[in-house]
This record gives sequence, C-alpha cells and structure tokens, in this order.
Amino acid sequence: MQQNYIFKFLAVFVFLSVKTTAQNALENKIPKRIYTTKPLLKVPIIDGDVSEDAWNVVEWSSDFTEKDPDEGTSPAHQTMFKVMYDEKYLYIAIRALDSEPDLIQRRLSRRDGFQGDRVNVIIDSYHDKRTAFVFTTTAAGVKGEEFASQNGDNWDDSWNPIWYTNAKIDDKGWTAEMKIPFSQLRFGKAEEQVWGFNVNRTIFRLQERSLWQRIPNDQAGFISEAGELHGLKNLVSQKQLEIQPFTVLQYDKYPAEAGNPFRTGKDFKFNAGLDAKIGITNDLTLDLTVNPDFGQVEADPGAIALDGFQIFFREQRPFFVENSNIFDYEFANGSDNLFYSRRIGRNPHRSANLLNGEFANEPQNSRILGAAKFSGKTRDGWSIGVLESVTGNEFAEIRQVDGQTRDEIVEPLTNYFVTRVQKDFNDRNSFIGGIFTATNRYLNGNFNELHKAAYSGGIDFQHNWKNREYFLDGNVIFSHVLGSEEAIARTQKTLRHNFQRTDATHVAVDPNKTSLSGTGGRIEMGKNGGGNWRYNAGVIWRSPELELNDVGFLRRTDEIIQFTNLNHLWQIPTESYRNIRARFEQATYYDFEGNLNRVRLELNGEISWINNWWTEAGYGTDVNYFDNFYLRGGPRFKRPNTSFAYFFFGSDRSKLFSFTLGYSNRHTAEKVVGRDRFVIRTNYQPTDAMSMSLNVEYANLYDRTQYVTESNFNDIERYILGRIQNQTLTTTLRVNYSFTPDISLQFYGQPFISKGKFTDLNRVVNPVGAGINDRIAVFDDNQISFQNDTYLIDENRDGTTDYSFDNPDFSFVQLQTNLVARWEYIPGSELFLVWSRGSVGSAAISEELVDAVSEQVFNAPANDTFLVKFTYRFRR
Repeated sequence: MQQNYIFKFLAVFVFLSVKTTAQNALENKIPKRIYTTKPLLKVPIIDGDVSEDAWNVVEWSSDFTEKDPDEGTSPAHQTMFKVMYDEKYLYIAIRALDSEPDLIQRRLSRRDGFQGDRVNVIIDSYHDKRTAFVFTTTAAGVKGEEFASQNGDNWDDSWNPIWYTNAKIDDKGWTAEMKIPFSQLRFGKAEEQVWGFNVNRTIFRLQERSLWQRIPNDQAGFISEAGELHGLKNLVSQKQLEIQPFTVLQYDKYPAEAGNPFRTGKDFKFNAGLDAKIGITNDLTLDLTVNPDFGQVEADPGAIALDGFQIFFREQRPFFVENSNIFDYEFANGSDNLFYSRRIGRNPHRSANLLNGEFANEPQNSRILGAAKFSGKTRDGWSIGVLESVTGNEFAEIRQVDGQTRDEIVEPLTNYFVTRVQKDFNDRNSFIGGIFTATNRYLNGNFNELHKAAYSGGIDFQHNWKNREYFLDGNVIFSHVLGSEEAIARTQKTLRHNFQRTDATHVAVDPNKTSLSGTGGRIEMGKNGGGNWRYNAGVIWRSPELELNDVGFLRRTDEIIQFTNLNHLWQIPTESYRNIRARFEQATYYDFEGNLNRVRLELNGEISWINNWWTEAGYGTDVNYFDNFYLRGGPRFKRPNTSFAYFFFGSDRSKLFSFTLGYSNRHTAEKVVGRDRFVIRTNYQPTDAMSMSLNVEYANLYDRTQYVTESNFNDIERYILGRIQNQTLTTTLRVNYSFTPDISLQFYGQPFISKGKFTDLNRVVNPVGAGINDRIAVFDDNQISFQNDTYLIDENRDGTTDYSFDNPDFSFVQLQTNLVARWEYIPGSELFLVWSRGSVGSAAISEELVDAVSEQVFNAPANDTFLVKFTYRFRR
C-alpha cells in the first residue's frame, strides 16, 4: 500500500516535469549584462559624495529591474553605479534615486545590521558561479559584508574584511562610495579579469528589491545568473597579511561559598593572545589564533531536553564562525554534521573526584592552545579548507582537608583535524567534493571511557542541468572510532545507538569490540527552477554503527528516511498578494531491521500580502508511529497517531513597529499527548539610532507517557513513565543603540523557566500495544508511596518495596544577560566593554511562572563578569 502511494506521487512528479519543460529553457534565458571598468586617474575621497571629478573617467550604468515584489517590472526608483580601479583598490559609486528623500530609511546599527535602505554589491571574483563576496552600504553609512555560497543559498555575515565606505542623502535620493582592497578578494592570475557582478538595491519602506542583472524568480540559482565585470587588466596579486593581538582584563564577582578557597566572591584574570590572517597566494589564506578569547560572545539560550537527546547550539565564537561554510557538511537532515566546531574547547568530560571536606577549582571549558585554518578557492575550481586545533590537558585543582593541593586531570590533550575539498566542473554546473576529520586524544593510560581516536569522511556531489532547473545531489559518509573495550561498549549503549535493546535482532552490544564503523548519507533529485512547480525526492540513511560526536554532531542512528516534497508557487503579484507558496511533504521512516516506524504527511503554505503583511500555516499527521529510542535502551515503543497544526502571521517589517503572532498545537489519539505553544515577537525602532525587540514564547505540554527512569524487578527491566505537565516560558529582550556606524551599545537579556510536574506514574507492560491502556499500567495507591522525595514501588502489593526512584519533578530557572559596548576605532581594530550577568536556580513547583522568573531576575544571587577587550589589527 505504501509503495503504491509513493509510486503515484513519483508518477505525478514525472508528469509535471514533462509538462513544465516542454518549452526549451534557453528561450527564456536572460542575456548577461556587462560593465567595463577603467583605471582611475584621480583617487576619490570616500565621503559618500559621488560628484567628484575623479568619477568622470567611467560611465554610469542603470536600468535596474525589480526583483521583489513584482519581478520583471521597472522599480519605483532607479539606481545607478560606476566602477573604477587602481593597482590596490576597487572603487564603486552608487546613486540611489528617490523622489521622496525624506522617506529614506536611514537606520543606524552596528556592522552587519542590514537595516533600512541599502545597496549590496555582489562580486564573484572567482567567477565560479557559486560563490561571491557581498559588500553592503546602508543610507546611514553602515557597512556589512557577507560571503555567499551554494549559488546564493547560503549567506555568511561572519566575514569581516577591511574596506571603506560612506553615504550621503541629498535632494535626488542618496549616494554611497566604496573602496575595496583587492587583498580582501580572491582571484586567479589573468591578463584581464572577468568577474561575476551584480548590484542589489533595497527600498526598505516599500519592501522592494531591484537588480542590475535581472534574475527571474523561476530561474534556479543566483550567483550563477549575475552579470559580468570586465576591464580589470594586469592586476597584481595583493597577498593579505593581517596580525591582530589582543588583551583582556576580566573581573568576576559571585556569591562566596563559606570554606571554599576557590569561591571567595571575586576573581581577576588577565589574558592575551594573537589572531593572524596571512595570504599564502591571492586566493588561499591562512588564519591563525593563539590562546583565543571569546569573552564578548553572547550566552547560549536556555533549553530543556525532555527526550534525552543532545541540544544543538549554534557556534558564536568568531574564529570558528568566519568562513564556517567551507567546512560545513550537513549530510542528512536536521543538524547532523561531520563537523561541529563547538566540540573544540568543549566542557571537560570528567568532574573532580572529591572526598568529604575537599573543594575543587574546575575548568569550565577546555583551553584552546591554538588553531589554524587554511582556506580558499583556486581559479580552476578547487575549493580547499584545512583546520587544525589543539586543546590542552585540563586539570581540576583540589584543596584537600589538610590544606595541601593536588591536580586531577579532567580532560586529555586533544588534536582536531578537518579537511574539505570541492572541485567544480561542467561549466560550474556540477561539483564533487570530500571531507575528512580526525580526532586524536593523548590518553596516557587514563580516560578508558573516551575514544582514543575518531575518524570520519565523506564524498558529496551535485549535478545541475537544463539551465540549472533540475538537480541531482547527494553524499555518502563513513565513521570509524577506536578505543578501549569500555569506551566502545559505552558508545554502543548511548541513547543515539541503543544496541542493548532486547527486541532488536540487528544490533547487540559486543563488550569485546575496540572499534566501531558506520555509514550514512543522502541521495536527492528534483526540480529547482523553471515555471511554478518545484519538487524533490530522495532517501537519507544513518547506519546503527555511525558515530560522529567526537568532532561532529549526531542525534540518532539506525534510520532510513524516504521523502518527497512538492511545491507550487504563485509569483506574479495581484491586488491582494505579492506571492504564495504551497507545499506538500511526505516521508516514511524505517530502521535497519526493516520496521516501518512512521509515516508523515504535511501540507503547509505561506502568503506575502500586498501590504507587506504575511501569513504562514500548516497541518500534518504522523501515523504508524514507533520510536526505537523512546525507552532509552528499552524496546521499540509505539507512539499514538499524532496531528499537528500551526498558524503564524506578522505585520510589515519595514514599519517602525512590527510584530509576529503564532500558535502551534500537537495532539494525539486517546489524548496521550497535547501541546500548545504561543509566540509573540515584536520589533520597535523608536529612532534611527535605536532598535529593540521583545520575544515571548510559552509552551504547555502534557504527556501521559513521559520517560522517567529504568528500574529492575526480579531481574526484569521496568521502564517507568509518568504524566507530565510541563510549562516553559522564555522571554528575550534585545536593545541596540548605535552612536555612529562604528560605536554601538547592545543589550541581551533572557530569563528562562521550565517546570514539570509528574502524576499518574506508570510502567510499560506492552511497548507495542494497540492502545494506551495496553501499553502502560498506572500504579495504584497500594503500589506507590512517597517518602523523603522518593517514590517507593510495591509492584506485587506484598507490603515490601520492590524498587524506588527519585521524584522526577523539576523547576529550572535561568537568567542570562550581556551588555556590550563596541568601538571600531579604526577599520578592523576594536575595543569591547562587556558586562555579563547570569544565574541558575530552581523554584517551587507550585509557584507561578512569572513570579519565579521575577524572583530569579531581581532577587536571586548572580554571577557578574566585567570585561575589557582591546584588539589592534596590523595590516600590510
């Protein structure tokens, strides 16, 4: 039945493919525009004034075409630009015409704020038709930069080159000038350079975008469809050399602990280090960091994982964020990746082993001794990335009862290595690539619980044809970990593997293994452009033995997913809407034993209204739902058929005040699970210099089968569940004030609370029973009692306690705040003043959420950190 269902959908896809490609795509191909630049005769002053005589050496280019909302038409206001160069710099002048200059949105923000009216200059200096350097200037003179990859599907704003810009408003609109060093770009040797080139203008109040090189909405790709910049002759390689030392002064204040010599209430620290960027060639760069410091980085948001799986947090440390797209290797769906940079410098695997009366000073993170990245792209299509990093041995300093101290190792010296390569071919319509990672720990006979070494690798590919309308995309990966029998046995028993499952015939714990090897991957094919239909279908797999979590990220294994997606687009605006997208999704989930574990169907859509408001909604269902991981090492567990729905809408983001309101619901058969989630997001710009946002999320969950623990009765496992009532409230406030484009003040604050109350505790009696009452048995009053925060179970009612477990109720409260003042006193050199305040606590289960949060914010003792960081960038 399921196979027939899939076959019907594939037949529909084939029919749509034939119908939409009946006309040759080349007939609709937009001709490439070419701008020919010339060497300058006089250097302009970069003050935003484009009327200088220096610019007269080249002609204006204009005739922009609207991209959004009404693609292919003339924009409300035209844009003009000029380009010229000398031996070291590329110079660009912008004239953004506007008949209502008083309405130009001149919003100040810090670098990469991308607020208000702006122009983006897109330079594909590799001319690989897949990547580009993007330079942005706003009407307020705020600069921004991005590195675009994956043909415009990925935009990375962590790239921070040194360049110069300014802007002015006059009676004709606004103007901007850019001065971009060739050392910040990457290009090969040629007598005359030919670069991909485009200019994008955003009129913020109209939410309108226009392009110099028109790119129709039904055209797949973005970077590949850019125009061309000609006339750059006899450019000499400008090898980049930048050295940036830094110093950090840090003062910590926190509640003192009586008798603890390591928690006296205050600490003072001094740190220094060095970052460097060295151009090996004009298209290959070496980045170095020695003893890096990330004190100005924002704290992670609060989160609770009721399912037991690891939570993915995004990378925020500048060294690892910049050019992270080069090392990115998402091989499946979700966050699974062969390289997860937050493993480097992670919290130690061990805690100090203390005797009564002893105290310990334990490191919070592994110290990164040094790291290096070698990356770039050659003119003949090779992309190269190599990363090497070393974290040192970490020790806990322990004060003994007799006053003596001893050191206890809590994390071994570890080396991380990642290399990534890709090669373009077929006129840049195809690529093939690979990745290899290695983690090596120097255990010295200790840490038998850890892998001694872990290796992973993969091959990925993509092929596009028919003017990039169709694609074939995929990857295949492998992993191999080595360690003691204890380490490999622990890996087999982790939640993501569950080899100890007694009902599985295809996996079993082998206590004698000293290595483990697995595979995974994804194969996908579909239509990505042309007409109004888009579709794709494919398969994802993760073998039971796959293991990536030494330097990668992997949530679960033993899974095969078949998926299909069908989209229809309405791209021509009408009197009521700008565009509409409707999407149908289907997926089936299997394990490597051949069990069908889930069938998912979903229908969703988005509407962008003519007044710039928007709506998003969806409905879906999961049927035939089984979970191999739910009982955390126990047998496969049947979950009830589940339905879910969501509805979000928001106002015009170009206004001084905008908002988003949303609601989502999940409910199941037999009322086993129910969840309501409410979202309020607001943004307010009271002045051009100040912006603020307030996001509030509230979720209320009940689940009659929330996992609690595993116990044992007469040598038979008992899997204990309960009915949880879980409430979570998250409030996030951000306030930004920009004194100038180079001086800003930012505040981030997030109180978070999640509390869970358990009732109707029960045990699993038949994990695959048809109904909820077949699967669980609730303990009655003669079987369960509560003493000293512990539940005592007399399962056979003979008056004797058969097993017990701790009270699973929880109430977690957290506060995280950051106040950061930043001054970029010269391009690339910065001064940071930082105040961070954080606290973690618990509240009474009976206490109201708002009262508990107020107590944590205003009354609970907290840790305060005051930090000054000074950097200076030397540049040749």
